[in-house]
Amino acid sequence: MPQITLPDGSQRQFDQPVTVHEVAADIGPGLAKAALAGRVDGRLVDTSHSIDADAELAIITGRDEDGLEVIRHSTAHLLAQAVKQLFPEAQVTIGPVIDNGFYYDFAYERPFTPEDLEAIEKKMAELAKQSIAVSREEWNRDEAIVFFKEQGEAYKAEIIGDIPADQTISLYRQGDFIDLCRGPHVPDTGRTGAFKLMKVAGAYWRGSSDNEMLQRIYGTAWPDKKQLKGYLHRLAEAEKRDHRKIAKAQDLFHVQEEAPGMVFWHPNGWTVYRTVEQYIRDKIRARGYREIRTPQIVDRSLWEKSGHWDKFRADMFTTGSEDRDYAIKPMNCPCHIQVYNQGLKSYRDLPLRLAEFGSCHRNEASGTLHGLMRVRNFVQDDAHIFCTEDQIQQEVSDFVDLLFEVYADFGFNDIIIALSTRPEQRVGSDAVWDKAEAALRQALDAKGLEWTLQEGEGAFYGPKIDFSLRDCLERVWQCGTVQVDFSMPGRLDAEYVAEDGSRQVPVMLHRAILGSLERFIGILIEQHAGAFPAWLAPWQAVVLTITDRQDGYASDVAESLKKQGFRAFADLRNEKIGFKIREHTLQRIPYLLVVGDREQEEGAVSVRTRGGEDLGSMPLEAFAERLATDMALLGRTD
Repeated sequence: MPQITLPDGSQRQFDQPVTVHEVAADIGPGLAKAALAGRVDGRLVDTSHSIDADAELAIITGRDEDGLEVIRHSTAHLLAQAVKQLFPEAQVTIGPVIDNGFYYDFAYERPFTPEDLEAIEKKMAELAKQSIAVSREEWNRDEAIVFFKEQGEAYKAEIIGDIPADQTISLYRQGDFIDLCRGPHVPDTGRTGAFKLMKVAGAYWRGSSDNEMLQRIYGTAWPDKKQLKGYLHRLAEAEKRDHRKIAKAQDLFHVQEEAPGMVFWHPNGWTVYRTVEQYIRDKIRARGYREIRTPQIVDRSLWEKSGHWDKFRADMFTTGSEDRDYAIKPMNCPCHIQVYNQGLKSYRDLPLRLAEFGSCHRNEASGTLHGLMRVRNFVQDDAHIFCTEDQIQQEVSDFVDLLFEVYADFGFNDIIIALSTRPEQRVGSDAVWDKAEAALRQALDAKGLEWTLQEGEGAFYGPKIDFSLRDCLERVWQCGTVQVDFSMPGRLDAEYVAEDGSRQVPVMLHRAILGSLERFIGILIEQHAGAFPAWLAPWQAVVLTITDRQDGYASDVAESLKKQGFRAFADLRNEKIGFKIREHTLQRIPYLLVVGDREQEEGAVSVRTRGGEDLGSMPLEAFAERLATDMALLGRTD
């Protein structure tokens, strides 16, 4: 008779085999109603799954990450059922879960229209309201092929045909609809939560351009209407905050077809870029880093020796000259070792921290390029720390402190930490990897930080800690990283003289805080919706004249602010003051200084913020003090 152990350690004994649903009901009617699936000895199953032996069981509800995936997968089936009822000749193919939702690909004789989507979503709501039971069935593979062919579902039959002949397959049935699926699924269609269809796009069958084009319907699904509404609100906010639109409105940068994935920075955007770069430069200089510069193009032999040629060849831009092959560097680490190798180092020279704002190129697929977020040419705030094994803990600890300080200055305080361990394809012995992974675990635990494990996600040369930011729209961006590398320094002949006189290979820590400067600036644009903190804004103040009588005074005010190190200019155009205020407010300039005859006579400025707050008239010196205070409050937005 099965004894069920629950996540809290409590146990329940049953006299006969019991389903997940029955266990939930035994715990309480509320849990039985909320149960969407179960996890039995680590395996996700339907609530109808029968347990006939002792097992560990977790009841999965919509509050769980697994529960949300079950909801979305089940909603994809609901979509397919609705399409088949409305368009019987449509063929179903695949319908997986994706970030924030799901999609399903269909073969149909004509494109689906927006009106079709409305009708499909309405039909889905009708089917959900009927609470149609969802049941799992196991079929012989060949029988399933015959069945789907008879139903006119050639794509589904082809998918099943790729499954080994001796394998039993699972199908899920809900009313008049049946589909191939591993499951699990919600107990009935009424448990699919709140959903919305988002768009239709083209998609090649099995992802190959040699195959026919299908229609992919995207949707989103959430446990309840409140969460759906919140997601749709975040989508609308993200659309308004799109860094590409803001860049055009504020004249920050552009990209064009002649240089795909490469950024043309305009004066305003370049001001932001250089301000970010100088901020990092000042921070790392104070922490003992030495800045260097290395070549853009390096002989193929170095990349072969470092191991990058085998791992990243497809992502590297290459060229040739005088019968030699070269690669435009996709990363900086092998070049930094070349700087380290110049002159014999002693243990007294370690740790040696070499930093570079290194310009890198990677041959990203054109379809993945996206403004500043995914580019082919980018600059990293890259650095490599050469140290002894005994110094790893302190160096990682110091780096984490620096990283949190920088993120806070940029207004990010919700940081997600993940430790990534050895991948399948890697260099170095297991003993070396054991040592490197243990070093990072100890460094995180010593600081009392919460972190998750990402098994197999490390770099090919060593494990790493990744640091991700959560922005104001709950989006997560992986930016910072620190990686322990016991292998590459030895491959590239780096060594130092130890205290006992022996020659030893240094450990190399790869680290970045912002990651790509381009991408980080894109994140900043969207985080602040273009309203940069005063210290970071392209222009910090604009002086606005009411009539041309104030032109000279306005110019003097702007010049005085510039001499004090502020970014300011005077708008002397013959336009109404209301027009000027609206225009520069849309440009998100932190302070608008209005000067009329009275301000000119009193040596003052009338101060407005971009948020519409009227701070009144004040002496220029008082405003300069206020702006200086804002410059010191790095995380402040207004």
